[in-house]
Amino acid sequence: MKNIYFIGKEDLTIEDLEWIITGNIKVELSPEARERIQKCRDYLDQKMETETEPIYGITTGFGSLCNHTIPNDDLSTLQENLVKSHACSVGEEVTPLIVKLMFLLKAHALSLGYSGVQVATVQRMLDLFNNDILPIVYDKGSLGASGDLAPLANLFLPLIGVGDVFYKGQKRDISTVLDEFGWSPIRLKSKEGLALLNGTQFMSAHGVYAIMKAARLTQRADLIAALSLDAYDGHIEPFDERLHMIRPHPGQLETSRNIRRFLEGSEIITRKKKHLQDPYS
Repeated sequence: MKNIYFIGKEDLTIEDLEWIITGNIKVELSPEARERIQKCRDYLDQKMETETEPIYGITTGFGSLCNHTIPNDDLSTLQENLVKSHACSVGEEVTPLIVKLMFLLKAHALSLGYSGVQVATVQRMLDLFNNDILPIVYDKGSLGASGDLAPLANLFLPLIGVGDVFYKGQKRDISTVLDEFGWSPIRLKSKEGLALLNGTQFMSAHGVYAIMKAARLTQRADLIAALSLDAYDGHIEPFDERLHMIRPHPGQLETSRNIRRFLEGSEIITRKKKHLQDPYS
């Protein structure tokens, strides 16, 4: 199906991300990703039943509370409180495109099957993405190497039925949107809050967007250069591939190839020149 991308079927590339974002492509979990996620969740549930030693952040508190044991009845509440307490990013709202990239990058990371989340948790992320229900995330609050804890907490508040989203051109409370779709909030299980918040998808989304934008600008720069060369009645010989293979710099090779491609079929570029050297300053 050409209009569907299956998360977890193969490596996620920047080209994939741009195709999904710009082409309004729907995203689904691949069968193999579902199997991996469920297998890891089953392992963790089994571990919880047999493990007698404390497991940090799962059966204990966080940070200085690492020696505090959490009763089994409170394990879900612990994870939900973790998300709520860290949802404190501030500043300007990030663009919808960045939020979409965050969703895709996180869904891919979780699809690898090493995080212990529920299939339902990842599926709800994709449901929000596919229906253009975008959480409100602010641009300040990342802890850098420790992870994008605050932005990711804001991203995932709506999973548990809390926080604001942008939907159909309006800022809405997620609870009203969930009612429209007949969805119930996700009840996080042990470890899921940690799995959702630990990551660098906020920074990575900005990095991916910068690369996408740079690639488009580079392509347009090559097109402008080719049109300028034609307008100045310049020589095409300096862009011969054999010359650029001597270097050989990948970007230089690509630019020379683009200029030759853009000017293919031009009557101006192939005609005999009156001047020996093209103007360059």
